[in-house]
Amino acid sequence: MCHPRIHLLLACFALLVSPASVIAAPAIVDTCAECHGADGMGRGLAMVPVIAGIPAAHIEQAIYAYVDGARRCVREPRMCETVAALSEIEVAEVAEYFAAQVRGSSHEEFNKDLAAEGEVLHKQHCSNCHLPPDHESVADAIGYPLHGQRSEYLRYAIEAYFAGDREALLEAMAEQIRQLKAGDLGALVNYYSSYRSAD
Repeated sequence: MCHPRIHLLLACFALLVSPASVIAAPAIVDTCAECHGADGMGRGLAMVPVIAGIPAAHIEQAIYAYVDGARRCVREPRMCETVAALSEIEVAEVAEYFAAQVRGSSHEEFNKDLAAEGEVLHKQHCSNCHLPPDHESVADAIGYPLHGQRSEYLRYAIEAYFAGDREALLEAMAEQIRQLKAGDLGALVNYYSSYRSAD
């Protein structure tokens, strides 16, 4: 029989090597966590996006898009105020920390029929660049994972591209957005909301 102290040591070791704890949270994460949560799964308002599990390069890209004005803070003024004060080192630290967090399921309700339509649209327009967060190649994908993202934020973000409040960083993405119809938005949102992680 294993000694209780050995059980305790094994438990502590498991905590030390768990994916979410590999990278210690830099001080600036406390500011980000007020809205996004320390786990990156979002807190409070449904408009706050899930940023857990997004590859670090994409998080940095998104932050600098706000800084440069490629993304306008239409409904999230605090975001622009916060990122404007970040140093390059802090941006890199924040990106690395949240990239290391594991994205769980959103557990949001969704319409199965619309989700099925959305899956078809995703494969036609989005799947070359946007992979699920647990896909083995997600870190190398051109776009960041949309699966498991909060539905209200997804709706807002896609509408922002339609309205021109966000600039598509690639012409290929802009072209795919132009091919979407207004009714396709709900289908895509329901599909991405239907994602359930393996945990």
